[in-house]
Amino acid sequence: MDTPAAENLAAIRERIARAHERFGAPPEAVSLVAVSKTFEAEAIVPFLEAGQRVFGENRVQEAQAKWPGLRERFPDVELHLIGPLQTNKAREAVALFDVIETVDREKLAGILAAEMLQAGRKLPCFVQVNIGLEEQKAGIAPAETVAFVVRCRDVHGLDVVGLMCIPPDGVPPGPYFAQLAELGRQAGVARLSMGMSGDFEVGIAMGASDVRVGSALFGHRPPPK
Repeated sequence: MDTPAAENLAAIRERIARAHERFGAPPEAVSLVAVSKTFEAEAIVPFLEAGQRVFGENRVQEAQAKWPGLRERFPDVELHLIGPLQTNKAREAVALFDVIETVDREKLAGILAAEMLQAGRKLPCFVQVNIGLEEQKAGIAPAETVAFVVRCRDVHGLDVVGLMCIPPDGVPPGPYFAQLAELGRQAGVARLSMGMSGDFEVGIAMGASDVRVGSALFGHRPPPK
């Protein structure tokens, strides 16, 4: 029997497939990152049961509270860190997550590299770009992105596979996604994490390989505790 979670998941996957087919985006496939931040484990289980395996969380501590238990039941989950990472949480992040999407400064790159070496885990990483140069958002400035990717790889030994961005609110996201795609080409990365519930089809049109969808799957987020 179809559940609301399964229906939502099927609808989003269909929209992703239609956008990918329509725009002929460069990636062979687009990965759906289900953003489960602020939702308890019981709200996530129906999506796992419906076959979703890639999830995104914003906070290390929150993810630590729910994902070890979920992974006992669903060991093939791929967990992305999509929120800001404090350097004092790098060790826990390397132990828990499979992909780090928010490498945004030199100090963090060095600490992540050291923690990965110690843990024997070389996680794929995305560099977060502050594509709108907004003071309240984290990320590398666009003009510094390519050089930062080179340093992450050559100096720190990180496996940088892509770029990630969050465009400014209230303006068309397309130009920002197009700029990220151009930066990705210049940096020689294969993946672009761009597009959320309200604009993921635009992201796909501009070449997104990963889209981060939360409210369109889970509904309105519960208020903070």
